[in-house]
Amino acid sequence: MSETPLIGGAAPAPVDSRLAGARIGVVTFPGTLDDRDASRAVRLSGATAVDLWHADTVLADVDAVIIPGGFSYGDYLRAGAISRFAPLMSQIIDAANSDAKLPVLGICNGFQILTESHLLPGSMIKNDHLKFLCRDTVLRVENNSTAWTNAYTQGQDITVPLKNQDGQYIADEKTLDALEAEGRVVFRYMGGNPNGSRRDIAGISNAAGNVVGLMPHPEHAVEHGYGPGHTGIDGLGFFTSVLNTLLGDK
Repeated sequence: MSETPLIGGAAPAPVDSRLAGARIGVVTFPGTLDDRDASRAVRLSGATAVDLWHADTVLADVDAVIIPGGFSYGDYLRAGAISRFAPLMSQIIDAANSDAKLPVLGICNGFQILTESHLLPGSMIKNDHLKFLCRDTVLRVENNSTAWTNAYTQGQDITVPLKNQDGQYIADEKTLDALEAEGRVVFRYMGGNPNGSRRDIAGISNAAGNVVGLMPHPEHAVEHGYGPGHTGIDGLGFFTSVLNTLLGDK
């Protein structure tokens, strides 16, 4: 399925024909609201988006999984705390930790779910200013060797939207030191910390680099007319990165 630009702008650039068979699953929970945006980003990258439902007991035949943003189960208890126990999450956890190392990306609420699932360390709490925040945010790419960041340049600054209420990343000093030492801080906020996250951390990975979580929303910066400044497409690199990984190009 090809995508037509929604407004203005040129049609998407031609994509590698080898990507046609790549299947990227996008999970929907009760309260998820960015699943369609994530699916469109997948299609714009040239792959096939596969709808996944939180209550499924078998993980579909997919090559990677995106857990998108929103307010799963209304963020009751803690953001992501209930979703962590969804039947499909058990399958995703097993696949991510298997020898096959399924690539998994958690965006915003998805990042919160990944920490609750212990696929990523640390936790997310309320923004330090206790308010919902929505704005464009500059991120520094600290690690471009993961399954979701290899299309970027080490040290590159990218601009993507941020929208969260529970966006403050926390962990104990030992964990933070380990993340830094192992190169697992994948993104850092530049130009000011928007939510009080420890050490300006905006995104991290697991040790293998197949699981990445971040608070800002790359799926909202993938096409001209809608990205930051109405021209920004810095977020598209997430989706082309995982395709590079699947093709063995990175």
